[in-house]
Formats: sequence, structure tokens, C-alpha cells
Amino acid sequence: MFVYVCAGCDAELTTPLSQVSLPVHAHQKYGNGIQLPVLLEAGTFAVDPEPWGPPWRRWEEFDPEEAEARGIYAPVYALSDGAPGAIVIAPGDIRGTLLLPEKGGGYCCGLDGSDGPNLACEACGLPVASRIDDCSLWQAVWLAPNAVHRLLIDDTDAATLSWEELLAEGKGIPPFEPIATWGSRFGSSHYWSWSPQWEAAAGRALAHLLAASEGRPVIVPDGLIEEVFQRALDAMLPAGPPERRAVLAGPGRPAPDADVGILLVPVHPQTGETWIPAGPATSAYRVPLPFGVWRWLAFPDPYLPVPASGGMPDDVLRDDPLPARPHHLFRADPGAFQHTLVRLPAVRSPWLREILENLTQRRHARLF
Repeated sequence: MFVYVCAGCDAELTTPLSQVSLPVHAHQKYGNGIQLPVLLEAGTFAVDPEPWGPPWRRWEEFDPEEAEARGIYAPVYALSDGAPGAIVIAPGDIRGTLLLPEKGGGYCCGLDGSDGPNLACEACGLPVASRIDDCSLWQAVWLAPNAVHRLLIDDTDAATLSWEELLAEGKGIPPFEPIATWGSRFGSSHYWSWSPQWEAAAGRALAHLLAASEGRPVIVPDGLIEEVFQRALDAMLPAGPPERRAVLAGPGRPAPDADVGILLVPVHPQTGETWIPAGPATSAYRVPLPFGVWRWLAFPDPYLPVPASGGMPDDVLRDDPLPARPHHLFRADPGAFQHTLVRLPAVRSPWLREILENLTQRRHARLF
């Protein structure tokens, strides 16, 4: 377990924490006026290896070689010039800090950290973190990497679970959920929608699927996977043979055939490592999916129209409502898609660059 302390005075700033992988939706901006929940579970932290937050530099100010050295292979609007390695925690895990009112940058409903760190160490006054709670942003506290130090306090850190143990835990992320809004004068409200986590996961995965396609059509399995990916793939890739086939692979699943070129595989939620198949499929392109999303696709929770024990008489009809579903087709998160695609060397290909440059038109077509 670790705690973070102030770099200025060594005062403790967090509760004991265990490290997990940075969620793909960590920097997601979802909808308008949406109340998103806390990004991480209590007692955990994640590290963003890339710079994030102010100050920002426009793309025109970067030399192409400097951008490529940072792993960016296509133009973006701006890049952060902040320090890499920001640490994100749940807001309830911060300790010994005070809010800086003059650093209250945000859109309309809260703080977004756009003015720099808005929390200071209570002991010495050093700005150490940014509290994020504005609408359409995941609630979190981001510790400034140059203002804190990490200390090991004991060796009781959470053990890294094996893939089999992760499966046994049975934690999947449902594809649909109620989305809370700021509501009306009559109080808060919500509506059913595709999960923001699924949209972010699909944005990243779609960028990888396009890179893996090599400009050829890609076919994904029927069912929910098809609902999530196939419409966008068909719109952005040419039709006709030869097609590339993508399948769902991972722990507890049948071994993929040797001729499968693309695998949709899970990412370990603690280590961030992507599952690697054994045997002839080792060379296939592995498209990463967050473990909770992958698990739902691989082993979805059944909808039970009758009680788990017992049943209804044969001559009695039930009127249980079907599970709530969104009223629109699935759309991948454009921010996660762009963030991923510009970091894949394959984006240098003219046909992929064209997709990136026409992202606005794709959004108008409701692919994103």
C-alpha cells in the first residue's frame, strides 16, 4: 500500500492506496449537463504516463519530430505541456487539503482544473491537486506529479489477480445504464443510455480495429459486438473481399483459430497488460477492451423473466418489462477514438488519415 505526501512538507495527502490501471474513460467528456460518478474505486490510484492539463500548446507550435517523440503521429488541436505522471484518486481518498477559490475554473456546474491545481496542502499551502466535479466529467482528484511523493507504507498491497481469479469475481460492466442529469426545477432526473464506459472502450477499440484492418473490410461476431462495432466499420472501410475476421478471445473462451487475424481481448484492470493467447493465434492483432466490458461480451448476465427459483404455472402469463434500452444506435466516444488513433503509427496511412480528418462528418452521421 502507498500514501502520497506533499513534496513541500511531507504531510500525508491520501489514505492508503493500491495501484490499478488507468481507465480508458479517465479524460472522457460525456454529453452535456451530465452527472458522471466517481472515476476510481475508493482505496485505489492510477497514473497517467502522458502529460495532461495546463499549460497547453497548439499543434502548430510543435515540430513533427517532437510530436512523434511523444508518440503522436497525426495532428491534434493541442497537446499538454504539463508534467507527465499525474495520479488520479477517488475524491474521498484525499486528505489534508484546502480548496483554492481563485482556481475555480469550470464550465458551469463545478470544477474542471482548467486553471491549474485547485487544492493546496493544508500544512504548507503548496498547490498539490485538482478536484474535478464539473458536469460531463468523471469525478476525481488529480495529484500533480511534481508536487507529491509516493511512499510505501507496508507490503499488504492488493495481490495481482490471475485471469481466472478475475473471471471468478464475476464483475462485468452492463452496456446500458441510467444517466443522471442536473434535472429540472422539480429535482434530478435520468434517462437510459449506452454506458459511457462502453462508448469510451469502443472508441479506443475501433481505432485499433481500423489499424488492424489494413484497409480491408472487417467482420465481427453477431450480437452485441456487431451492434457496437459493425455499423462504424462498414461506414469507414471498403466493401467486398478479402475480409478480415475479428473474434472475441480471452480467458475462459475457446482458443481462436489460426486463421483469425484480429482478436478482441481483455486488459487486466490492475496491471494494464493485454491478454496474450497461446498457440498459433499469438501473432494476431490484439484489440484491447477494458476487462469489465470484455467480460460482459464474453459472459453476459442473463435476463431472467421468471424467478431464479420456482416458476409460473403454464397457464399464467407474466408481464415483466423487458430490460431498458437506449433509443438510439450505439455511438463510440469520439475523444477516445481520436486520442487512440493519433497514437497508432498506422495513422500515417493516407486512408486512415482521411478518416481522422473527416471525424466531424462521421459525428454528423451519428457514428460517434
